[in-house]
Amino acid sequence: AKAVAHESGAKFYSQCASSFVEMCAGLGAARIRRLFREARNNAPCIIFIDEIDAVGGHRQGGGSGGNNEREQTLNQLLVEMDGFEGSEDVVVIAASNLLETLDPALLRPGRFDRQVYVSPPDVAGREQILRVHTRNKKLAPGTDLSILAQQTSGLTGADLANLANEAAIFCARRKGAEIIQADFDGAFERVIAGVQSRRVLAPAEKEIVAYHEAGHALCSELLPSVDRLHKISIVPRGKALGYVLNLPEEDRYLKSREQLVDYMA
Repeated sequence: AKAVAHESGAKFYSQCASSFVEMCAGLGAARIRRLFREARNNAPCIIFIDEIDAVGGHRQGGGSGGNNEREQTLNQLLVEMDGFEGSEDVVVIAASNLLETLDPALLRPGRFDRQVYVSPPDVAGREQILRVHTRNKKLAPGTDLSILAQQTSGLTGADLANLANEAAIFCARRKGAEIIQADFDGAFERVIAGVQSRRVLAPAEKEIVAYHEAGHALCSELLPSVDRLHKISIVPRGKALGYVLNLPEEDRYLKSREQLVDYMA
């Protein structure tokens, strides 16, 4: 939203929806009126409301004073958006991770009628994002970010930035001058599977875990529908005693890091 305002030359107003919600009756609605009044006075401009589900959830009717105040705030937002005229040059953009919880009146034509789903980046996008977050870090010759991009299906840009920072930390811990592929592998394991556990396994437990992971590895090699094998580990991390990591040949849009851990296991 900020980039759109910058490229169009419009003024930019950013507000979190939770800042409109108060227990004091009428305060949230007054803030909505003040925001739109200022936007109209400074048109053309773009209003960006983050996490709009905080104020734009389904109206239930009745309930406690807090709920009534939230509904009054939502009603004021609906009125302000419905009162737009063609000459006002005010555009409203909102973001939410809970689209299904929004009140239907917010999504009808004339309000938020155009919806853009922002999905996790694909493998090419992840590689470019990794290049952005590693441009100020010294990489060793031969470091292949495309392999890391294949490993990180379902991760967002913030996850990839964290991954690059963890790799730099791994490099610093071994007192290296350049980040190598092993640093990225270690960072990936830490971000996805968790910190290496200090739990000491008995020899019998190690043998059981090794047989278990070997079974996953054999299935990866023998079954045509399974992605190719990349790494086997029997080092305990997080809740896992071991795992087999496969490199997917195509993206899987996983909803959470937990699903990626399950996929690795």
